[in-house]
Amino acid sequence: MSNPQTLPTAADIDAAAGRIAGVAVRTPLVHSPVLDARTGGRVFLKAETLQRTGSFKFRGAFNMLAQIPEHQRENGVVAYSSGNHAQGVAAAAKLLGMPAVIVMPADAPASKRARTAALGAEVVLYDRVHESREAIAERIATARGATLVPPFDHPKIVAGQGTVGREIIEDLVALGASPDLVAVNASGGGLTAGVALAVKAKAAAANIFTAEPENFDDHARSFASGVRERNSAASGSICDALLAPSPGEITFAINKMLVAGGVAASDAEVAAAVAFAFHELKLVVEPGGAVALAALLAGTLDVRGRVAVIVLSGGNVDAELFAKLIG
Repeated sequence: MSNPQTLPTAADIDAAAGRIAGVAVRTPLVHSPVLDARTGGRVFLKAETLQRTGSFKFRGAFNMLAQIPEHQRENGVVAYSSGNHAQGVAAAAKLLGMPAVIVMPADAPASKRARTAALGAEVVLYDRVHESREAIAERIATARGATLVPPFDHPKIVAGQGTVGREIIEDLVALGASPDLVAVNASGGGLTAGVALAVKAKAAAANIFTAEPENFDDHARSFASGVRERNSAASGSICDALLAPSPGEITFAINKMLVAGGVAASDAEVAAAVAFAFHELKLVVEPGGAVALAALLAGTLDVRGRVAVIVLSGGNVDAELFAKLIG
């Protein structure tokens, strides 16, 4: 997939925007005077917590599934995910009348497993530490003749996620503003790649940053080394949505060209960000969706005198954990 011709473009994102229009939610770009006062910048929040299924993942899933030829749809789709992609694929499949099988880690939040099943998908659990989700999913897809829908490393997935960045630019232009900095939570890098393509096409001077959990900062390390680095552990952070082992091949090919760098936040900083979002902004954000906000609040991202956009990528969090985090 290293051939540049296989990489999605801003034009693909425009096409995806038309494809998901009226199906996906056009989420608000929320201005936060509270964050302005605290950081010295002009801060906006892209609230993908309010997206269908509670995260940005629905965008890429629907964009890809909607392009599956009619004669292939009866065999369905297979995906692997810790929860947000699972729900996005399950919801898109239901809307399009397609069966779906989702391979999920046994330690995924119970609410994400339950919501995926409630959307009509067949859930297959696996051991995150000892088993390969890719191998399990490929085996099921081959046996059923189904279409495999990867969580991030596919041009159609990236194009769908890029509609987040397209909306950011459109909404800022309507306000007479342009972004100096956009921070995106990163797991496999699909959202970052899509946002970077869309934003840089219209605001070339904007700096894009990935935000990752501490000790799972494979993107930041990959940007520094120039090659795709791997995380040494498969679990061990409250940010369950951001524990991909390494950047994707397609996503890193895009991000290494367009992203300025990466930052990380500790679990304690993420917990503080989740609590801040609830108490001060009245938003429910899951830990994996709050890492960029955590880096902002911790001062790791300096936005003084700048227009900054923080992507809140998901809001699917178990009630018990959420209650603990917000104190």
